[in-house]
Amino acid sequence: MLVTLNEILAAAKEKNCAVGAFNTPNLECITAVISAAEKLNVPVILSHAEIHEPAAPLSVIGPVMVLFAQKAKTPVCVHLDHCERLDYMETALKLGFTGVMYDGSALPYDENAANAKAAVALAHAYGASVEAELGTLPSREGGAEAVAGPVYTDPDLAVAFCRETGIDALAPSFGTAHGIYKAKPVLDLERVKTIAEKTGLPLVMHGGSGVSADDYRIAIRNGIRKINYYSYMSKAGVSAVAAQLSSQDVTFFHDLALTAQQAMEEDAARAMRVFAGL
Repeated sequence: MLVTLNEILAAAKEKNCAVGAFNTPNLECITAVISAAEKLNVPVILSHAEIHEPAAPLSVIGPVMVLFAQKAKTPVCVHLDHCERLDYMETALKLGFTGVMYDGSALPYDENAANAKAAVALAHAYGASVEAELGTLPSREGGAEAVAGPVYTDPDLAVAFCRETGIDALAPSFGTAHGIYKAKPVLDLERVKTIAEKTGLPLVMHGGSGVSADDYRIAIRNGIRKINYYSYMSKAGVSAVAAQLSSQDVTFFHDLALTAQQAMEEDAARAMRVFAGL
């Protein structure tokens, strides 16, 4: 069942839980995530990040994501993640994406706010919901382009940003990072609570992979309603394939793909259980 980001976030707020947003750059990822969500009977978000364009062009993978969402037995939002160009965003909207994330976090505040406001006008015209980011994580999407450290989101600036732009959800910076963590992240979860209370909007955790179950639960209690999760799910698929290759003489690639899919489904399901409070 294809639904908007707003619909999914409203349901999460009502149940005081969060919904997982999983990057799905290939068919195995899509199948793994949808299967896990259906077995647990929880809503889910399929995401396509602009950084995955070389591996999975939006024009190819986007229609597949929308089709799977439409046929799913549970509510599914199809979401464009970390989009920096409005023309790219409109391509996704024309394909039927029901949520988009404008990422101007590396830009000066005024430029980020102006672009986010334009993204809202564009996406709302298509009936889609908009997420934007304020503050900077210590690594960009994909774990690359590391910066010196996180630029934590100022709660008062967040209020102004949300008011000026009209966004539907805010991704603040509070200590998480994209990619695989080299050390346990130190999260400012009180900042999350303050921003949620001041803005009144559902908040999004970027760099959600690798966070402890206890920290997930506190973050959700404090207002996180969407958790982006991909790196550790993908790593689970790689590890399962590596184990299979070390123990078996594998001839067919589809056997490896199925092994990866099953491992990713199991990992995604573990995350979904925590996010949904199951």
